[in-house]
Amino acid sequence: MIAIDAIFRESNNHFQLLREYFNKSRIHGRIPFAFLEDMHQRFVRTYGGAVLSALPYGMNDEFSRVLSQQMEYYSNDPNADRINRLKGEMSQVRNVMIENIDKVLERGDRLELLVDKTANMQGNTFRFRKQARRFKNTVWWRNVRLTVALIIILIIVAYIVTAFVCNGPTLPSCV
Repeated sequence: MIAIDAIFRESNNHFQLLREYFNKSRIHGRIPFAFLEDMHQRFVRTYGGAVLSALPYGMNDEFSRVLSQQMEYYSNDPNADRINRLKGEMSQVRNVMIENIDKVLERGDRLELLVDKTANMQGNTFRFRKQARRFKNTVWWRNVRLTVALIIILIIVAYIVTAFVCNGPTLPSCV
C-alpha cells in the first residue's frame, strides 16, 4: 500500500512540475490545467498499481493514444473548457429567456389591445342601447300619432258619410 501511495505522489509531482511550467510560461488559461488534471486522473485510473512493475516507457504505447486523443480534444474542441462551455450554455439559456420575454411582451401587447377593443366595444354597446331606446321611443310615438291620425280621419270620414246620408252637416234627418 505504501508503494502505491508513493507512485501516486510521484505522478502527482510530475503533474505539479508541469503545472508550474504552465504557470511560468506563456501558456495561460484553464485549458492546459484541465488537460493535465484529466490526464492525471486517466493515468491513475488506468494503471494504478501497475506502475510499480512497469518498465521505463512501458506504458507509452497504450497511453500515448489516449494522450494524443485528449491533446486533440483539448486543442480543438471548444467544449473542452468547462467555463467556456458553461458560458455558451448560459448564452443559449439567456437567448431562450429573451425570446420568452419577447413572446410574453407581445402577448401582453395583444392582451392590452384586446382589453382596449373590449372597452371600445363596451362603449359602443352603451351607445347602441341608448340609440336603440331612443329609436324605439321615436317609432312608438310615430305609431301613436299615426294611430291617432287614422282614428281622427276615420271619425271625419264617418261624419262625412253620415252627413251625406242624413242630408247635411247638422244631421237633420238622422237625429
